[in-house]
Amino acid sequence: MPHRHRHHRAVGAAVAATAALLVAGLSGSANAGTAPVGSAPTAAESLRTDAAPPALLKAMQRDLGLDRGQAERRLGNEAEAGATAARLRLALGGDFAGAWVGGAESGTLTVATTDAADVPAIEAQGAEAKVVRHSLADLDAAKARLDRAAARHDTADAPVWYVDTRTNTVVVEAIRPAAARSLLTAAGVDRSLARVESRTERPRTFYDLRGGEAYYINNSSRCSIGFPVTKGTQQGFATAGHCGRAGAGTTGANRVAQGTFQGSVFPGRDMAWVATNSSWTATPYVLGAGGQNVQVTGSTAAPVGASVCRSGSTTGWHCGTVAQLNTSVTYQEGTISPVTRTTVCAEPGDSGGSFISGSQAQGVTSGGSGDCRSGGETFFQPINALLQNYGLTLKTTGGDGGEEPGEPGGTWAAGTVYQPGDTVTYGGAIYRCLQGHQAYAGWEPPNVPALWQRV
Repeated sequence: MPHRHRHHRAVGAAVAATAALLVAGLSGSANAGTAPVGSAPTAAESLRTDAAPPALLKAMQRDLGLDRGQAERRLGNEAEAGATAARLRLALGGDFAGAWVGGAESGTLTVATTDAADVPAIEAQGAEAKVVRHSLADLDAAKARLDRAAARHDTADAPVWYVDTRTNTVVVEAIRPAAARSLLTAAGVDRSLARVESRTERPRTFYDLRGGEAYYINNSSRCSIGFPVTKGTQQGFATAGHCGRAGAGTTGANRVAQGTFQGSVFPGRDMAWVATNSSWTATPYVLGAGGQNVQVTGSTAAPVGASVCRSGSTTGWHCGTVAQLNTSVTYQEGTISPVTRTTVCAEPGDSGGSFISGSQAQGVTSGGSGDCRSGGETFFQPINALLQNYGLTLKTTGGDGGEEPGEPGGTWAAGTVYQPGDTVTYGGAIYRCLQGHQAYAGWEPPNVPALWQRV
């Protein structure tokens, strides 16, 4: 059909344009993330996977069963896989049905498509292809219908639903299967798109004790600092919305007056930020094991299957993987969406704390189920949506992120949160965003092909 011919010529052109970016990292090579002198930086170099501190690598080794070399290679491979998947998503258009990494070192990237004719284009980029029935757009649309139905439907017995790209379905997890079927019927979701799974625990928010770096709300309950941020000259930190409402005062772990909640959303989302007083300074660090500093260099979202670690003062450092991205979860207080579901454990007191993949901030701890003795799951509020909602800039080692770009200029601006598909101009050229992130000085589109593609 003529439309298909045009589509596959476009795919072929996109693949040809990025063929030079085929990554050694996907084979698990020890050289993952390196590039010849004078060439464009690899995704691993752009995202500073080499900045992963020993504490994070040790936690990955413990929780994912890796040695140090495997942990280092995994971070490099995941950065490269994310960039490759983003380019293929752009090239495949409406055929794209999701992507995920697998293997101890995340050495395998799988990209799903609804059209078998896309397989050569996918394999040309070093990825494995999987032909499926439903596109990611169709799955996301079905999940959105569930979100709308949940607003007028009791979901206490069907508390979790998400897009599962690995099985090409929308999954509803239920205490009672009848509750899941009722939600699917109310949403008008075709059963061919959905799968019901059983669960025994109700997710809860991790309230009231300690997290990454403890703080107290109104001299009473305790939560965790997520990530230090700035808003203009004002310093502060991002955290979970369920920890406090706007106007609530905070004190630090040392019980010294600290700041005030400026904004808070919960339920619906689980995001908040606190403006601190002049006694507190925002740093580009997360508290790691043994008090070590874990550097934050950006906020590029990790793909499904990627490693992710969480800092919490109740349970310390724990790692796992990204299970699903577009997830909704119902707590006693209401439904939160979208959050990212992980296999990382957490316990009360870890709320608001930091999720990080390599040196890239991912989100703030929302809630979950289980514990760190028997295992569990945790959901986090993605950090980029929080930054965008409040106009905040993540504190990183890559500069203050708030400066206007110098020459050659354009519509690209440091400090802006960009989502996949956004377009900007820079130096007289047009670029399309490949992976969601907050822009920083030094991350101008020509400098980071892992995040931007010239069009």
